[in-house]
Amino acid sequence: MVTMVGNEADIKDLVKNLLYLEHDAIAAYDSCIERLDSRELAGQISVFKEDHLQHVQVLTAMARELGIEAPTEGDMKQMLTTGKIALADLMGDAAILKAMKTNEDDTVTAYERAVRHEDAIPASKAFFMKAHQDEEKHRSWMETTAKTL
Repeated sequence: MVTMVGNEADIKDLVKNLLYLEHDAIAAYDSCIERLDSRELAGQISVFKEDHLQHVQVLTAMARELGIEAPTEGDMKQMLTTGKIALADLMGDAAILKAMKTNEDDTVTAYERAVRHEDAIPASKAFFMKAHQDEEKHRSWMETTAKTL
């Protein structure tokens, strides 16, 4: 999937859409943890899920500062992110991690764009940069680990 998150003209829309994306990611992580045969892999995915939960906390605080209502769940894309995991489950852990990696592609792209948003204040940009680094780490681990299975 190709995300459009990060292309918003208004910082309020950006924060709201990042929250939707994070909630979609958390749902995919839950699905992944449930479906992985390897408890070791599921444990690492759980660690990465904590990063997403932390991102939601920061984005929710940003939404509050911007005076907007923070989404508390994903949007329609959640069916796609979790659906890929369900289909990949038919082919095993490597396929699940590859499906998760494609979900991470979207979060990496979204945060790359968010860092460059013209209305982002320095504190927001710093968070977007950290979130981007987290997503890069998740994606890299998933890609590398899937190749070894």
